[in-house]
Amino acid sequence: MKIAISGKGGVGKTTLAGALARYLAENGKRILAIDADADSNLASALGVPKDKLEGLTPIAEMNNLIEERTGAKKGSFGIFFKLNPKVDDLPERFSVDHKGVKLLILGSVPQAGGGCFCPENVLLKGLIRHLFLQRDDTVIVDMEAGLEHLGRGSTKGMDLFIVVVEPGQRSLQTARHIKKLAYDLGIPKIFIVGNKVASEKDQRIITEGLSDMELLGFIPFDSQIMDADRDGVSPYDINSSLKEAIKEIANNMEKKIPSF
Repeated sequence: MKIAISGKGGVGKTTLAGALARYLAENGKRILAIDADADSNLASALGVPKDKLEGLTPIAEMNNLIEERTGAKKGSFGIFFKLNPKVDDLPERFSVDHKGVKLLILGSVPQAGGGCFCPENVLLKGLIRHLFLQRDDTVIVDMEAGLEHLGRGSTKGMDLFIVVVEPGQRSLQTARHIKKLAYDLGIPKIFIVGNKVASEKDQRIITEGLSDMELLGFIPFDSQIMDADRDGVSPYDINSSLKEAIKEIANNMEKKIPSF
């Protein structure tokens, strides 16, 4: 199963990605969690101790690796470089393990329109394509709101695309934009998860505002989740309501995607 999670900044997509990875790992799945967001907060959401992250550099910032694999220096334009660099060894070489979850931090590159045609972007696209098409793990990707860094070749193996939303019009508008981009990339199955939901009114705002998108479930608003983020610990380890919500979301995923 290959799962990508996106949404407007601050809606809680990293919280969902981390909690879902932990829950599925506890239930016997072999999980590879990918941090493809520029903020790189997935390690905290997973509860990875800081000492495990010492010396761990995002792939996009590994200048020597980029040059080694593509034949060109990071940031190079208008020169020849490899379009299909070797990437299959990178998940094992540059990941850390925590509670059954293997974490790989991609980082990001500056985007302009369809993304820069540069060595670092080619390497990241090749790695994402490898993760979706050739890995046997359950892969969970915590993505940025935009999908410009993806292409059709990167999305062919994607089984589930989840957009996290909160009860607010800006969040719903971003979800509609992401849906259009996803369809343009040929992603057929797009679902939503409502986060920071404090009332039935909040639920209606999401379900009525995105009535053309399938719902996987809601994560309730809980100050303890916000406190966990401030304290740098995983909310999954301290919040029972989050665990229950993730269990329901995972069960709904299984119903909607029988191969799961």
